[in-house]
Formats: sequence, C-alpha cells, structure tokens
Amino acid sequence: MSARMSSVTRVLTALWYENHPARWLLVPVAACYRLLAEARRTLYRRGLRPITELPVPVIVVGNVTVGGTGKTPFVIWLARELLQRGYRVGIVARGYRGAARDWPRSVDAESDPAEVGDEPVLLARRTRCPLAAGPDRVAAAQHLLAAADVDVVLSDDGMQHYSLARRLEIAVVDGERGLGNGFCLPAGPLREPPGRLREVDAIVVNGGDWGHAGVFRAEAAIKEVYRLGDKSLRSIESFRNAPVHAVAGIGNPQRFFDLLEAAGLEVIKHPLDDHAVIAPEDLQFGDSAPVLITEKDAVKCEHFARNDVWCVTVDLQFETNTAVRLMRLVTRELGG
Repeated sequence: MSARMSSVTRVLTALWYENHPARWLLVPVAACYRLLAEARRTLYRRGLRPITELPVPVIVVGNVTVGGTGKTPFVIWLARELLQRGYRVGIVARGYRGAARDWPRSVDAESDPAEVGDEPVLLARRTRCPLAAGPDRVAAAQHLLAAADVDVVLSDDGMQHYSLARRLEIAVVDGERGLGNGFCLPAGPLREPPGRLREVDAIVVNGGDWGHAGVFRAEAAIKEVYRLGDKSLRSIESFRNAPVHAVAGIGNPQRFFDLLEAAGLEVIKHPLDDHAVIAPEDLQFGDSAPVLITEKDAVKCEHFARNDVWCVTVDLQFETNTAVRLMRLVTRELGG
C-alpha cells in the first residue's frame, strides 16, 4: 500500500495553516482542550502531580505545535556543541511508531527503526551519544543513566512531559509557519496556548521571519548527499538541470522541498505523513529520475533502496554571534 500523505493530514494542514473557514466549527472543542492543557500544567506547577528530579541536569527541546519544526536537527546541533565543550551528553526520545513491546529501550546507530522509531536511530547515528527511547520520559531518562555515564540529558521533544524536571527549556518554532492560526488542537496546531512560549528559556526560530528580537534564528542547510546503496557522495548541484523525485515523511515536507528548490533543483514532490512506513514501491516512479529523501526516511529504507535513491543530510546553522549567545545561555544554566 502506498504511503502517500493521508487526506486527514491534508485537511488538517489546510485548517491550521491556510485559514480554512471550517476551523471555526472546532473552536469549542479547542477551547476545552486548552482548558485541560492549562489545568494539567497547573497540577504540576502546584506540586499536585509528582515531578522527578534526575541527578544530572535535563535540557528539554520541544515546541508548542504539532508537526515538524526542526527539533531533531537542533538536538543534533546542541549535542555536538556540548560535546565540544567536554560534556558527556545523553539523549532521550519518544520512539514514536516504534513497534517494541518493552520500553524504555537503549538505541544505537545499528538499532532497527521499526522497533524503536526513526528519530532515535537518526539521533544515535548523527550524535553517537548514548540514547534511550520510550513514551515515559522519566523511565527513559532513568534507563539512560543506568546504562551510560552522562552529565547532561537532552530530551528530544517533551515540553509537555512535566513529570520530568528540567534545568532548561528550549522551544523550536518553524519560522515560516509560526503558530499557525493560533488555536489549540483540533482547530489549530497548538499543543498548549501561545503564552507557554513566554515561560521557556530560549526560542529557536528555524527559517522564516516569525518571532521577535529575543529569539535565536537558525537556517537549515544541505550538508551532503549520499547514495543509500554504497554511501558514495554527490554534490547537490549535480542534480540540477533534470527533474528529481523528492520524498519526505517528516512533519513539514514542504520545508524539504523548498530546500531542494533553493539549491536549484526541479522537484517532483511526494509528501508523506510524518513517520510514514515506507515500502519499496513508494520510491519507484516509473522513470529514470533520481529519488532524494530525508535522513529520517533514509534510516527506514537502507535495506531495500535502489541505486537511484539518495539521502540529503541537513544541518541547522546559526550565525556565529547567535551560536555564541545561545551556548553562553545553555552553559550558564548548566553551571559551566
């Protein structure tokens, strides 16, 4: 069965980011959702629900919207910056759509993404940090500390997992889409009200111009392109002057397509649902045009991809002064 983007995803995207009038029908439900989110937050803030403090500081990287904002690329960037400064970094992740029955699970570069999820495997490969995945963030973090000698834990997503105490919260926002129509689920993309962003320690804006003077701005940039079959490298410029198929099963596929088009490529777009299960036929289009896919999709396709399938690796980049300011904030909060 094809992994094409579902009609539900298309409808929700129109409701949340294209000001579709039907969103007003869901506003009463969104108001209830918002009240419940605020009530849940209050329970933790007043100590009516338990919060677990780990023996090492925790940095939560998350967002207030559903879908891709660039959290995982930022976690990769932040992990590398901390490693360069001598920190022993561990990572916890959700393991979304992982089929494992027993959680939490340790994850490394050779783990099966079908078992533990695509994002944890990608993080393990790109950072080489010890990593634990599981829906219970406290249990995952405790599993990580029992298995590895780390002195700081990064939580990929998890702003709403209040049972895990955190030293620092960093919210990542898609600078092109911002907060969508500003409504909470299901009328809009917000997991929590917009005011939640006033409580975080830093806001990283990925591309675009959303935000204010106090945010830390970053841009996605293509790092390299490699063939899945033999890991041979090819420049992104070499794909110009002929059509390419672009397949993306990420939270915001258009961001990937825009990045390729900005590099001068003629892109035939194939958006998929976030974390989509990809089959061989999803990478076959009946012609000789090469197929470019994201890193998150590549970890799921390596065992069956043909020679014309190429992975585009992307890094998040900051201006030097911005990176210095952000890491000064992070290390100050860590006590270093």
